[in-house]
Amino acid sequence: MDELRDYKVERVDYSRIMICVDSDDFVSSKNAFNYACTMARHHSSELGIVSVLETGDLNIFQSLDPDVLKDRREQIKKLLAVYGKKAQEYGVKDIHLMVTEGNPASTIVDEVIPSFKPDLVIVGVEEKNRGRNTIGSQASKIVSNAKCSVSVIR
Repeated sequence: MDELRDYKVERVDYSRIMICVDSDDFVSSKNAFNYACTMARHHSSELGIVSVLETGDLNIFQSLDPDVLKDRREQIKKLLAVYGKKAQEYGVKDIHLMVTEGNPASTIVDEVIPSFKPDLVIVGVEEKNRGRNTIGSQASKIVSNAKCSVSVIR
């Protein structure tokens, strides 16, 4: 009780915020993206926007075809460019677009977070199709394994 009585609330600022967007599910990404842009603008933070090419969604023939992978990467890059433009129009100044490949949760936790070094990761939750291997269905794994704060937005 003494600790609480002597405690003074301190302001929390974020300098690097990362939003994970699902290229296949705008519904679960939309609210999270709105929140990420709001936080980034409010804190004058850098905003990293990441999407994972979910290689598990490809059949064996697609995953071995370099043209299929190249086309899919290009689709995601175009999608991220739109997200980046929307964030910029909203007033976010410093935006980083990142495309990676693999299992969404492990790729984000093991590769993207250590590389980008965010203070806050924002993830949307998929309300349907929870069995799919998407960012929205992987939020609990990101929360459990990330070494920084994670906000899950519905």
